[in-house]
Amino acid sequence: MCRLSAITASDYFSPVENIQALETMKEGHDGSGMGLILKDLGGEFEELKDYPILSGICSKDGIGVLDDYMNKAGFKLKYTWTPKIKPVKGVLGHDYYFSRVYDYPEHYKYRDIEEKESLLLNTKLTLRKMGENNESIIIFSFYPDIITLKEVGDPMSLCEFFNLDNTTLRARIIFSQGRQNTNYAINLYACHPFFIQGYGSMTNGENTAFVPIREYLKGRGFPGYMGYNSDSEVFTHILHYGCKQLGLPLHYYKDIITPLKVSEIDTRQDSEAVRFLKISLRQLCIDGPNCVIGFTPDGTCFMVQDAKKLRPGIVGGVKGKVGLMSEECGVDSTIPNRDKTIDVFPMKYDMVIVTPGGQEVRVWNQLQGWTTTMN
Repeated sequence: MCRLSAITASDYFSPVENIQALETMKEGHDGSGMGLILKDLGGEFEELKDYPILSGICSKDGIGVLDDYMNKAGFKLKYTWTPKIKPVKGVLGHDYYFSRVYDYPEHYKYRDIEEKESLLLNTKLTLRKMGENNESIIIFSFYPDIITLKEVGDPMSLCEFFNLDNTTLRARIIFSQGRQNTNYAINLYACHPFFIQGYGSMTNGENTAFVPIREYLKGRGFPGYMGYNSDSEVFTHILHYGCKQLGLPLHYYKDIITPLKVSEIDTRQDSEAVRFLKISLRQLCIDGPNCVIGFTPDGTCFMVQDAKKLRPGIVGGVKGKVGLMSEECGVDSTIPNRDKTIDVFPMKYDMVIVTPGGQEVRVWNQLQGWTTTMN
């Protein structure tokens, strides 16, 4: 199994907090890899939120190819962050890790957000394809106010390897997962969390409905629905498809991936809409066990379980700082002085939603509606 550590806060904090939480949950993951996504960035990135950040890994040859492509495409480099690597036993590492801030090409600067997002996605996919044969270029994200860092190894070893104790990296939302992937060869594109156009998620579990979901998404004609080195990447794409492509409110994500029985739908005030989702999006129904933690472009975070509810998950914290994690000890390490009586352990009908900045925790229950546990 994997272990998940997500924190959302009103103040900037270090990714070390997430990694320390993973360490307390170490019996639940095998230490074979770690992925980090930082959103709503502080430090040197705080004044650069409107510019896209390209995060990835290159070989010595690959960085030259990347530079050449970006220059010809009209992107102008504004700022570069690279970790100060410290050799650590057991971590092989790559030549060059980077998060590079670019200014848009001149002819895109004043275009609308949809056109800019399309440009960034297509650029990311092109660079990814250019490096696929020899792993000379590995691209995780290209989007404003997002940094992604991934590598194979134990999370605490990688924390030392990337020198994160001494880095200036800070953010208000940080997602981290320990372990690479259960069912496929270890591959950095299989490492959680996954990201697409402002939406991100990570998962603990096994999605046995992966193939039909993948084929449905690939049939939508959207270029970003590709890759699928992990059976969990579809959760991010379902989130994107439901919220961005279809324009649905976030809580309907739960109704899409774990549809109710017809008799249960009949009890809902919005039964007509829920029934339509069940019929029209039946290929996106998941078959777990899965615990999914995700975020949306506005900084809302959530946790949701599949109908089997066989993976651990907890949401707890104080106003201004909330942890969404696999185990209680993980939240204890980050927010020890909270009221534990209002911790939420979502069950099969529940979706826990945390507002930006960790200001409010609400539970959407598919049968009973909304409950607020912290505000």
